[in-house]
Amino acid sequence: MTSPFTLVLDSQCALGECPVWAPAEKALYFADIKGMKLHRFEPETGQHTITGLSEEIGCFAIRKDGGFVAGLRSGVWQLSPTGERVAMLAPNAEPVATNRFNDGRTDPRGRFILGTIDEKKAGGTASLYRFDRRGLQAIEGGLLTSNGLAFSPDGCTMYHSDTPRFTIYAYDYDVETGEASNRRVFAELKPEGEDRGRPDGAAVDAEGCYWSALYEGGRVQRYSPAGELLAEFQVPATCTTMVAFGGADLRTLYVTSARDGRPAEELERLPHSGGVFSMRTEVPGLPEPLFDPQV
Repeated sequence: MTSPFTLVLDSQCALGECPVWAPAEKALYFADIKGMKLHRFEPETGQHTITGLSEEIGCFAIRKDGGFVAGLRSGVWQLSPTGERVAMLAPNAEPVATNRFNDGRTDPRGRFILGTIDEKKAGGTASLYRFDRRGLQAIEGGLLTSNGLAFSPDGCTMYHSDTPRFTIYAYDYDVETGEASNRRVFAELKPEGEDRGRPDGAAVDAEGCYWSALYEGGRVQRYSPAGELLAEFQVPATCTTMVAFGGADLRTLYVTSARDGRPAEELERLPHSGGVFSMRTEVPGLPEPLFDPQV
């Protein structure tokens, strides 16, 4: 396979997700959801540390006052700077046995926006939530797998995907209140054929273009703010999961991947599935806002 992405860490994640660049540390954090681990990787030094958790960690964000806020299966938690659970901030409002927190990130004001996954993929019981000082409040319901959260450079557009429905949506977003409205289809993907792939985690660059990792699609796509597909890049892993911009100039695009449940033939052909890959981009990304518990 010819790909502009190269392996930077052979982490062998069951389900790698939620890469977050920490500029002050020159480090990339990411989760292994099914492995129940939080990873920290310094590209310049190669230092790699892992913190094990007692439940799945779907998403997290770096806190303004240190440590992390995270969506675990049981609820929204405060984590220590090394990733240990400190306190539950809000319980999961859905059945914990079948629904866990999945994709999430901070909005431009520092609120934590995160969604759940309906693991049975049948009832549409997952939702998208906002967590701030007012608590955990639903934004959108009737979902299968909440994914693809990202914000335009001005913060006035929120992107979100429902992965099994092969659809990416755009919303009008009020940065001052955290309210989302006017949901509309931003892009639709194909469930079959060579162009198949489900829209998973995402990020937006400084030009306002939306980058989406395609689960079971083996590639990353870049869309214009109008929803036009501008480019796509092959990745040496079938199940790419989420992208994040990092490096000193925010022009290194990282992508996580998964290997859990993949056929033996595929893993033999793509042995670094579950690893972290990167490529350089012409356009930089946007700095990731910190979670602010006072907002």
